Amino acid sequence: MLEEETDQTYENVLAEIQSFELPIEATLRSVYDDQPNAHKKFMEKLDACIRNHDKEIEKMCNFHHQGFVDAITELLKVRTDAEKLKVQVTDTNRRFQDAGKEVIVHTEDIIRCRIQQRNITTVVEKLQLCLPVLEMYSKLKEQMSAKRYYSALKTMEQLENVYFPWVSQYRFCQLMIENLPKLREDIKEISMSDLKDFLESIRKHSDKIGETAMKQAQHQKTFSVSLQKQNKMKFGKNMYINRDRIPEERNETVLKHSLEEEDENEEEVLTVQDLVDFSPVYRCLHIYSVLGDEETFENYYRKQRKKQARLVLQPQSNMHETVDGYRRYFTQIVGFFVVEDHILHVTQGLVTRAYTDELWNMALSKIIAVLRAHSSYCTDPDLVLELKNLIVIFADTLQGYGFPVNRLFDLLFEIRDQYNETLLKKWAGVFRDIFEEDNYSPIPVVNEEEYKIVISKFPFQDPDLEKQSFPKKFPMSQSVPHIYIQVKEFIYASLKFSESLHRSSTEIDDMLRKSTNLLLTRTLSSCLLNLIRKPHIGLTELVQIIINTTHLEQACKYLEDFITNITNISQETVHTTRLYGLSTFKDARHAAEGEIYTKLNQKIDEFVQLADYDWTMSEPDGRASGYLMDLINFLRSIFQVFTHLPGKVAQTACMSACQHLSTSLMQMLLDSELKQISMGAVQQFNLDVIQCELFASSEPVPGFQGDTLQLAFIDLRQLLDLFMVWDWSTYLADYGQPASKYLRVNPNTALTLLEKMKDTSKKNNIFAQFRKNDRDKQKLIETVVKQLRSLVNGMSQHM
Repeated sequence: MLEEETDQTYENVLAEIQSFELPIEATLRSVYDDQPNAHKKFMEKLDACIRNHDKEIEKMCNFHHQGFVDAITELLKVRTDAEKLKVQVTDTNRRFQDAGKEVIVHTEDIIRCRIQQRNITTVVEKLQLCLPVLEMYSKLKEQMSAKRYYSALKTMEQLENVYFPWVSQYRFCQLMIENLPKLREDIKEISMSDLKDFLESIRKHSDKIGETAMKQAQHQKTFSVSLQKQNKMKFGKNMYINRDRIPEERNETVLKHSLEEEDENEEEVLTVQDLVDFSPVYRCLHIYSVLGDEETFENYYRKQRKKQARLVLQPQSNMHETVDGYRRYFTQIVGFFVVEDHILHVTQGLVTRAYTDELWNMALSKIIAVLRAHSSYCTDPDLVLELKNLIVIFADTLQGYGFPVNRLFDLLFEIRDQYNETLLKKWAGVFRDIFEEDNYSPIPVVNEEEYKIVISKFPFQDPDLEKQSFPKKFPMSQSVPHIYIQVKEFIYASLKFSESLHRSSTEIDDMLRKSTNLLLTRTLSSCLLNLIRKPHIGLTELVQIIINTTHLEQACKYLEDFITNITNISQETVHTTRLYGLSTFKDARHAAEGEIYTKLNQKIDEFVQLADYDWTMSEPDGRASGYLMDLINFLRSIFQVFTHLPGKVAQTACMSACQHLSTSLMQMLLDSELKQISMGAVQQFNLDVIQCELFASSEPVPGFQGDTLQLAFIDLRQLLDLFMVWDWSTYLADYGQPASKYLRVNPNTALTLLEKMKDTSKKNNIFAQFRKNDRDKQKLIETVVKQLRSLVNGMSQHM
């Protein structure tokens, strides 16, 4: 059983070997691994199998041998034919080979051409795919060269989103893709550089831009201003108040100048767009918007413009010296904000209204501070007026662009006060020159023409003077009409500042009256007071000054009418300010009157200082002293000049002079340096006092009642009478009684004079003790002295 299995196994192995299934390593390994002596047995089986096959082959060969022999026979038969065929085939093949060489060549050419054609078709297809990309990139380069950066950025977007995906597999496309970020950065830098150039350009040309904008604003107002001035001219033609007429030529000149300006403004005026190329801003804004970096651009632009604003708002140190300095300052600021306003309206979001308002408020505060500081240095009213006109044009221009300018007009009111101050200073010099050139004499006229010239300058009305024949004189001096004309000129000058301030007629009227009041109460009054106090102004000049102030005071009502006709505001209006001419000229007159009294007293003192009394003379000269007669003659002549003064002034001056003369003479008697006075000297002094009394009684100035003027010498008269009649008993007995004969004699005064006479008696009467009368007189003097001392001491204790 085991052997059968082994044989079967070998047969299976041999079957597998015969089947040629490879590999057979595993089959053979199974034969040798199964049991010992397996090799020998297997070889035996293998040999047996081979023998069987040999037998089968032999059988098969024997079976097919005759067919093989027949086949060989037939092959031998066809051998000759085959050789012939071979030769023919070889010859035919040769001929075909020879004939096919050319075909082969052409075929190869055709193949090569077909390959080339296929390649060309492929290239064309690829080029047609790449050509739009290359065209777009070429267009990009052209746009970069032409500085059309915004279009270049749009082209880049198209390349990246549309064209590059088609040819992304090609190397040149990768190079293009890598180059685009660099191109974007170049565009960014170039556009920023253009923006910087633009900012620098508008900084340099902002004054030209502002000048153009201000001319445009002024041009828009020209027609209305011309009409307004025409109305003023028509109104001025009928302005007559007591021969005061606003000069028609002045208005015609103003209108002519205005119309000439209008003709000039009618010429073509450039706009800000004509002066400035804003394309760099637009390009840069669009570029940064496309690049998604718009916020960076906005911040940079605003930051740079704020820096430029600070530079524009910084004035030159000498700006206040000329109007050109102010004009350049204003035009630069206007140019700056005109550009910002344009940027605000043509761009979206680059600048906002809130930003421009903030910038304007900052600038306005700086402008007001600068103008307030620099205008304070202006001492020329013409420069201040030109500054005001510039501020008005500046404000109107910016107001036209929507910027609030109320604070500028408020500033103008401050500058108006300064303008008035400069006018007052200028007119102070004018008044001083007028006073210096005046001869302080009544104005003489020799014919009707000269008379009309004077009354055309000054509203003087005097029927009595009109009736007089030529030649005749006006009571005032030449300075009066000149002062009146200059006050009117001041009103004109003050009115110039009020123009274009957008104020009502009532406000203008109030401003004119207030400024005129300042001129009268401060400037003219100060000039008059300084004039009055000048040392070279004598009594005659002071008298004429008083007369002049009287006529100027009367002319104030004509000045009020003059202002009324300018502003068309009635004086009866509740809030109308009145001119203070009455108080101004009244104060000046009082000062002149006081100066008259002072100078008159000084003149009296000069004469009194010439007195040369011999206080020890025994007998008087029998006539008044020469210095006193000269003084009286001087007083008579000067009081004749006073006839032109108001009566009260002349009377006061006369009374003051007499009282001062009386006081001076009394002080001369009581002078502490005067130690001795003789009776002869007293008698001589009495003669001088008598002359004074005669002068007082002659009524040098009319209007005194009774002996009013003589009472100025009553103290001297009673004192001298007491010593002349030696009536001491009556004096001592009646002292203190209202009806006393010597009521005006002060005991102290009498004692002083008596002691001086006592000392003289002692020295001049050495032998008086030997003469009974002299001894009695001496005793009487000593007794009276004792009584007077007792009286004086009693008065001191009582006090």
